[in-house]
Amino acid sequence: MVIILAKVIVVYESKYGNTKLAAEKIIEGMNEVGGIEAVLSELKEVDLNKIANYDAILIGSPNHFGGPTRGIKKFIDKLGKLPLEGKMFAVFDTYIRGDFEKAMKKMEKRINEKVLGLKRLAPGLSIKAQGMKGPLVEGELPKCKEFGNKIATQIEI
Repeated sequence: MVIILAKVIVVYESKYGNTKLAAEKIIEGMNEVGGIEAVLSELKEVDLNKIANYDAILIGSPNHFGGPTRGIKKFIDKLGKLPLEGKMFAVFDTYIRGDFEKAMKKMEKRINEKVLGLKRLAPGLSIKAQGMKGPLVEGELPKCKEFGNKIATQIEI
């Protein structure tokens, strides 16, 4: 019997599948640690009424003109209206060329400004894609699994 210690939702937006693939690998990494019930949800399918049921929220976005997508920004703004005091978060992005960590840092900043009471689990992750349509650069997927491992071990319930 597996005992679930924490519930995590991984919300992402992905046009070409790179950010989705990173999200899936992050969940794989969390599952290796165990005790985590992780749910993968594309942004357009997220039920805001159920977000407060999760202990941690992971948010992933492709880097879009030096920041997260408009949809992800709106999602973060909506989180600010929910009772999330004491919940945890982490963010990740996918990028090409010189946009390393840009969307990730902007998501963290926006969450800190708009969603009071959320605690950051770990510094965000930035994953490189070879081009806008991908694929992810070789060697990047193991970083996603490591990030998932780290998140799972950092969650405090």
